[in-house]
Amino acid sequence: MKIKKILNNNAVVIIDQNEEKIAVGAGIAYQKKKNDIINPTKIEKLFVMKEKERFQQLLQQIPEEHFELSEEIISYAEEILQTKLNEHIHIALTDHLSFAIERVSDGIHVKNKLFHEIKMLYKKEFDIGLWAIQHIEQKTKLKLPVDEAAYIALHLHTAKLQGGDIKQTLRQTAILRDMIQTIKDFLGTDIDENDLSYQRLISHLRFTLTRAYNHTAPTMDDEMLKMIVEKFPNSYSCAKRISMNLSSQHNIHLPEFELGFVTLHIERLRTAS
Repeated sequence: MKIKKILNNNAVVIIDQNEEKIAVGAGIAYQKKKNDIINPTKIEKLFVMKEKERFQQLLQQIPEEHFELSEEIISYAEEILQTKLNEHIHIALTDHLSFAIERVSDGIHVKNKLFHEIKMLYKKEFDIGLWAIQHIEQKTKLKLPVDEAAYIALHLHTAKLQGGDIKQTLRQTAILRDMIQTIKDFLGTDIDENDLSYQRLISHLRFTLTRAYNHTAPTMDDEMLKMIVEKFPNSYSCAKRISMNLSSQHNIHLPEFELGFVTLHIERLRTAS
């Protein structure tokens, strides 16, 4: 394994089996130069990435400590979530964290407008985000705001998805927030976010949006749908309002059977509150 390019003290571009890779390890480039041989035992992580040029640029532009922190968070997340994250996370999260650390160091704090929705929708990822900001504080003595836990959670959730797109994840989260607000306004009451019915509703609405994007829908017997509409007219009216808002504001159209299931969840929440 020969060094093709040194990115920083802990990362180098190597040629391995006629393929260009990025090798990462503590002090891997110490006292090394181009064409030197790398000891394989020094390599902690080896990347073969589609976006390797961008990854190389990022590693040369940010402090090494920021990259190390990001990799520690990614490793922890993969262990907790028990899944391999999309390789883009090594760029996206590292870039975000480095910028966030710089912002907070300069006294600039950015509020996350979707904080509560992210906390509820992506609970495991949010808990990892909380661990991450504590970990960063232990390593750097810099206290990041809790809003950053939500930003980290969003990156982790997106990286779990095949071909995940953070813009799409943000859009879906914002739409879910609007759907919940419609229900709150319609019912005219606050909703206990710790209530099991609320958590079930959130989960179902998320799957509702996913099915709408994929143009699939759950099946329900016509008689069952008719019974739901007649038995729970208020909750059905609320579901209809959600559907109208989705159609007019986001060009998302829900089939009638989907409204039947949404009605049931709204009714469960309404009677529980």
